[in-house]
Amino acid sequence: MRFGARDVSPHGIDTERPVVRYRDDGSTRTLTRDFVAGADGYRGVSRTAVPEDVLTCFAHEFGCAWLSAMTVPADPLAVPAVHARGFAAQITRGPDASRLYLQCPLTDAVEQWPDVRVWHELEARFGRSVPAKGPITSKQVVPLRGVVFSPMSHGRLYLLGDAAHLVSPMSAQGMSLALHDADVLARAVSRQVERSDTSLLDSYSATCLNHTWERQASAVRRTQVMHDAGDAAYEGEFRKQIARKNLETMLEPPTAQHS
Repeated sequence: MRFGARDVSPHGIDTERPVVRYRDDGSTRTLTRDFVAGADGYRGVSRTAVPEDVLTCFAHEFGCAWLSAMTVPADPLAVPAVHARGFAAQITRGPDASRLYLQCPLTDAVEQWPDVRVWHELEARFGRSVPAKGPITSKQVVPLRGVVFSPMSHGRLYLLGDAAHLVSPMSAQGMSLALHDADVLARAVSRQVERSDTSLLDSYSATCLNHTWERQASAVRRTQVMHDAGDAAYEGEFRKQIARKNLETMLEPPTAQHS
């Protein structure tokens, strides 16, 4: 299917020959295949082909958001900061750009974060000046959440990546989860084609969900520690002190943790 196709819709996913229809250059086209890989993201259409009474959504809201901003030039520093004003990070994105992250309330709008405020907050939370304050090319407020859809397959449709789950960006596991799903599905399809063995396809959802929940558990722990340990306005001073103690433990050498 060509990039930029419109009005994409899967059909007959519970049959042996599912169909995907789409519009390209004004014409309606049809693909008939043995399997459909739904890797079209959280807001894609593939998941809508699964009946509502079959699909269950599990979701957790962390109660805060990140202001995410792209800026140039790149800054070689790529570490997070935990501060009483909230979490912050500046991560290099290629040789010519950096992504800035600033913890903020869910109710904040992009308009409340002019460039001067972004740079001021970044410097305050890092406790250092930012020598290269380049232009900020884009901004968005991203609520922190974890989402898992179950099952990750129905009929001949297999959900992958963000179409099946969202993980807190604090974990940096989104791409890894998607690649894991793709690897599991590729091996399962190969087994079916080469050996007429559907066992891996039958267990695709269970295999991927087990891995997904492991990563979600890790993401929840890391997100809570890094955010609760900073601004007490979100979860209170008690949780802040607990998070700080957990953060100190995480940063201890392995031998000290073992003791």
